[in-house]
Amino acid sequence: MKPRKVMIIGAGNVGTAAAYAFVNQRFIEELILVDINQDRVEGNRKDLADAAAFMPGKMDISVRDASDCSDVDIAVITVTAGALKEGQTRLDEQKSTSKIVASIVPEMMKGGFNGIFLVATNPCDIITYQVWKLSGLPKNRVLGTGVWLDTTRLRRLLAERLDIAAQSIDAFILGEHGDSQFPVWSHSSIYGKPVNEYSLEKLGESLDLKRVGEIARDTGFEIYHQKGCTEYGIGGTIVEICRHIFSGSQRALTVSCILEGEYGETELAIGVPAVLNQDGVKEIIELKLDNAEREAFQNSARVIKDSIALL
Repeated sequence: MKPRKVMIIGAGNVGTAAAYAFVNQRFIEELILVDINQDRVEGNRKDLADAAAFMPGKMDISVRDASDCSDVDIAVITVTAGALKEGQTRLDEQKSTSKIVASIVPEMMKGGFNGIFLVATNPCDIITYQVWKLSGLPKNRVLGTGVWLDTTRLRRLLAERLDIAAQSIDAFILGEHGDSQFPVWSHSSIYGKPVNEYSLEKLGESLDLKRVGEIARDTGFEIYHQKGCTEYGIGGTIVEICRHIFSGSQRALTVSCILEGEYGETELAIGVPAVLNQDGVKEIIELKLDNAEREAFQNSARVIKDSIALL
């Protein structure tokens, strides 16, 4: 069997958290680290190799230049120019991050990259679109982590309040991985039962769904302000998406996809439900949104397009 290879571009907090999750979940044969800081990336390689030595089987962990990528199946982009300052949003990271990405992706394409790009850096949707344009790859082979982590947070919050496993909850978020994201309550349920109907029967009261959505949206920033970064949640998100791609699971996740007419939008990447297989995005699922959700989606698309215009 052909060895499955993942390249992580950016060996900071997010990149190394994802790398450690790959080591523990053990479904790839080679993990490749790329970083401009040679001491840091080599130190992380050795540290991860020590961790891998405790695991069953064998995983190769190496360091390369990004351009040495012709044999890579999935390239995960986690590069960032630095920490957010007080009061900034993910969109404020665009100028510096887009410059780094613009220097890396063309070199990778010259190096013969023919795999799938997974973007996990912020602003995720704008950078996903930029990578698609720079790479020239088909739209199915460029995607971002999008709102899958936000969706997972939403399900976790509901699970805690309703005292039920998160896996039994079918609730999700659409739109920008940022302030304009929104929960799709019209399509959310507990095994087919509307969320607040279940809550009334079990708890005797309705949940404040607006507040639950706000908490899910803001949790990443709370973590950031409390510990200076977010890493484990997004690291796990990266690995889960890669696992579904490698396995060809055809599982639907809310990830950042390039739209070409879906939801009435073109020329952007945005978080929508998408079925994943070994070619990346197999199909985008279009939902019939209610009026408020449709307006929220259009607003989120405008926010992303305004930022894309600045690239």
